[in-house]
Amino acid sequence: MILLKSAFHWVKSAGHSDAARLSRWRATARTILRTAEQMHPLTDDELTGRAKEMAWNIRSGFPLSRATNDVFAMTCEAARRSVNMVPYEVQIMGGLALAECRIAEMQTGEGKTLTATLPASLYAMAGKGCHVVTVNDYLAGRDAELLRPIYELMGLTVGCVDSDSEPEDRHAAYHCDVTYGTANEIGFDFLRDRLQSESVGNSHDLPRYVSGPGASSGGVQRGHHFALIDEADSVLIDDAGTPLIIGLPEPHTLPLISLLHWAHRLVDTLEEDSDYQLEPDRRSATLTEGGSRRVLTSARPEWLRRHGNEQLLEQVETAIAATEFYELDREYVINKEEITIVDESTGRMMEGRKWQKGLHQAIEVKEDVPVTEATHHAAQITIQAFYRQYGHLAGMTGTAMSARRELRRVYKIGVSKIPTNKPCLRKEVPAEVYSTSKERNVMLVKGVVELVQRKRAVLIGTPSVQASEELGAMLKAQQVSHVILNARHEAAEAKIVEKSGQPGRVTIATNMAGRGTDIIPHHEVKDRDGLHVIATSMHSSARIDRQLVGRTARQGDKGSFQFMLSLEDPFLKVLPPRVQKKLERMIGQQGRTLSASWIRKYFRRAQRQLEKIHARNRRQMLKSEKQQQESFRRIGLDPYLECAVD
Repeated sequence: MILLKSAFHWVKSAGHSDAARLSRWRATARTILRTAEQMHPLTDDELTGRAKEMAWNIRSGFPLSRATNDVFAMTCEAARRSVNMVPYEVQIMGGLALAECRIAEMQTGEGKTLTATLPASLYAMAGKGCHVVTVNDYLAGRDAELLRPIYELMGLTVGCVDSDSEPEDRHAAYHCDVTYGTANEIGFDFLRDRLQSESVGNSHDLPRYVSGPGASSGGVQRGHHFALIDEADSVLIDDAGTPLIIGLPEPHTLPLISLLHWAHRLVDTLEEDSDYQLEPDRRSATLTEGGSRRVLTSARPEWLRRHGNEQLLEQVETAIAATEFYELDREYVINKEEITIVDESTGRMMEGRKWQKGLHQAIEVKEDVPVTEATHHAAQITIQAFYRQYGHLAGMTGTAMSARRELRRVYKIGVSKIPTNKPCLRKEVPAEVYSTSKERNVMLVKGVVELVQRKRAVLIGTPSVQASEELGAMLKAQQVSHVILNARHEAAEAKIVEKSGQPGRVTIATNMAGRGTDIIPHHEVKDRDGLHVIATSMHSSARIDRQLVGRTARQGDKGSFQFMLSLEDPFLKVLPPRVQKKLERMIGQQGRTLSASWIRKYFRRAQRQLEKIHARNRRQMLKSEKQQQESFRRIGLDPYLECAVD
């Protein structure tokens, strides 16, 4: 019967596999909704009893594929009763895609949070654990609490892991049927468990949670059965360029700290091109032959002479990179006298993460904050390797189609685009490019004043903390009331987002407003053409831009967006110098702005180049990790531990 139905949808879709899947899922979704309606007369106890009976059958060997329709129908009915939400037909279609272990591309505002409960309930019934992965602690905690009544009515338990969870809490959360947590926390718990298993009785110098009260010999996790990843492209693609690393501290020595300060002072005496060459796409610097000679013959304290020439040159190159490519309030912020990395794709602070190979310490010296201890790797795993070990993997996002080839190649997972519940009414305002960011901001503020007078809500996307605060100062000078959402105001995120759809409201945000947020426009704003989004920069991936644009015109509402860019955008540094000079000449000839065709030709070119570079780096990282794992396995060592714990 199943084969006949599949054949019917295949013929109906003229042999197009994607269309055939959507046709099949739509028909199945309608069947599920009808089945859910038939459950209305059941009492809560009868519904829970039926769900527990299905879970027993699944754990006894009943195939998940045959249980999908009934479990989805029960979950729909549980959602209606417990949280007063009934999934739309397209949400069930998305759930079916996830149940078949695919990436479901669902546009922003289409209700991915509720959609996740359908496949999560199904796979949780197997009794082997279900991990729902979010991009930050706030969303993990919010979703776990919001959806808890649904799972409990289905006879399932729910846990949540965040950065403040203690070992006992983590162990309990992972042994629930459904566990919410961030990609970092779940990945680091895996590494901590591996370290602990290798270090029983030698816990005095291990990182937090690897040893101590509540840490058992079996670790906190119980396996990797099913992972459902929210914002899947952010986790599986954007974050995949940075491996998860647990490091053990290496105590400072006086000569090492002196070397860091000496290298930083020396940078000011060196000149680009003659002494060093910059590689913007790699964020690295290389000393020339003449520059190397200047470094080695320069005056330095006697105690630095114990360092070899190679170490001196490497440290100077690192100091140059820290000065040229890492900017305060863009790549990092100073938080409680510590350097905290800011994630480009989310705009959030990455607590506990450090740049490696002395770069973090070089930036600390640059910003004159206390130099922290460097670390050597105790355990490491890439995002690719971690999620490939799950028996079943699925994900949701609004921007996956452009990354579908990499997702297929690396994770062996397909992507399906789910239709929207209502037609999208998003309007694009022609893009503008200005010669300087100051000129762009002047025109932007002028436009915002007009929008506020028309009682529209405005969201302005900026690439960095510094840019958001500079723009905020200009709006304040024009007496335009506004709020700023960036890494400095992360604690107030929920309240800021909640009010961003009010009439005349102006919100300036980094990429924190790009993923996982839900700006609901006031009815008065809807009547006045909806929320207007202004993007002041393009990012290293077009998917990040689409996330920002997707904040407006959700669920059939009106809305608009516009790119207002400048040639001072650091984003363009990846282009060859001759191209940058050509752009400067052209902007001078054309006057204030350039046509949208120039946007596509040069800004898109820079974006595509960065996307290719990052994709290449991820391939190389995955290849290197595979080679290392094979080497470790041949000699009988744990492939994820960088060093043995003595």
